Amino acid sequence: MSSKEKPTLGGTRIKTRKRNIAAPLDPAAFADAVVQIYLDNAGDLELVAKNLESSDLNFSRYGDTFFEVVFIGGRTQPGTVKLDEGERHPYSVIECEPKREAILPSVIYVQKILRRRPFLIKNLENVMRKMLQSLELFEENERIKLSIFTALAFSQKLSGLPPETVLQPLLKDNLVAKGLVLSFITDFFKEYLIDNSIDDLISILKRGKMEDDLLEFFPSTKRTPEAVSEHFTKAGLLPLVEYNDKKIFEVRLKEMKSTLTTQLAEEVAISEVIETVKQHVKDAKLPDIEVVRILWDVLMDAIQWSGKNQQQNANSALRQVKKWAELLNTFCTTGKLELELMYKVQVQCYEDAKLMKLFPEIVRSLYDQDVLAEDTILHWFQKGTNLKGRQNFVKSLEPFVKWLEEAEEEE
Repeated sequence: MSSKEKPTLGGTRIKTRKRNIAAPLDPAAFADAVVQIYLDNAGDLELVAKNLESSDLNFSRYGDTFFEVVFIGGRTQPGTVKLDEGERHPYSVIECEPKREAILPSVIYVQKILRRRPFLIKNLENVMRKMLQSLELFEENERIKLSIFTALAFSQKLSGLPPETVLQPLLKDNLVAKGLVLSFITDFFKEYLIDNSIDDLISILKRGKMEDDLLEFFPSTKRTPEAVSEHFTKAGLLPLVEYNDKKIFEVRLKEMKSTLTTQLAEEVAISEVIETVKQHVKDAKLPDIEVVRILWDVLMDAIQWSGKNQQQNANSALRQVKKWAELLNTFCTTGKLELELMYKVQVQCYEDAKLMKLFPEIVRSLYDQDVLAEDTILHWFQKGTNLKGRQNFVKSLEPFVKWLEEAEEEE
């Protein structure tokens, strides 16, 4: 090649890169096609499902639009639940009667659709979440229909519909303040409990991270335990009231136990501890038996137990009893409460290996400190009903009981 000749690329092909040109989105045409299927089949959901199955509609692209047609009857405007322009059908969930027998067919219909196209579950979540976040835009009877559908969807275990993504959006401040959430959730509870137990409902609420405090459903001016009980009692939801009362009770017990644990660790004066317990009992209306149980638990939990030295454990337990006898005395005011304390000691000694042999010594110490009366000990010995370790404990307590009986005879 001479110096004047230019190099060429003869025989070389340059490949150009192909581009995927996406078809423009056309949710309106999709919605109109689905609506037409509803209209052609006069709302017969069985026939609608069959026609949808045989159609070539792009559900993967327009899943949200499909469920808008299911619930509202047509396509909604972006970011809202208001109907957009286009065709509409009168067989939607919103157009049903606000009764379970009218809405259940729609739930079963959606279930069939999801079994054939399980990927649509995310679109169902999206649309349900959008509707529940916009409750104020629906009429009261429409909100009832949505609550019934939601309850039936969970009752029918609608293809793994997750409570956390559906129910959590309810807790918007403005919806709660207007009382819309309380009204919705009450209808939801009533409908769900027709076919399911309170345990099933609590499981749904736990998965939705909403079981800890029913007060969250109430406007701020009505957030009291009394208001919760009154509202759900009037709604005929007594199992829920009982569950909530139990939950509140457990929280208050935990709070009292935590407070006492702190006071013992800080070596607060017994008189102050007694006043603390009295205040908790008054505020939370705690039963005397639960108070006695908590006091014993707190006293024993405060001891620094030895892993191997039984004598050291015995000395620690007896010192604790002697030190806090006044506290126990203040609240063990009847034979029934004293007997409950004995049962509590019995169970703890049975379940904790390091305390197994300390039962008679602890009972003797409680007697010496005037916490347990002679009649209580004899009653437990002769007629005690708690069977945990009873045979062994009765045998170990025989010498002390014999001494009590002999002392009584001498007197």
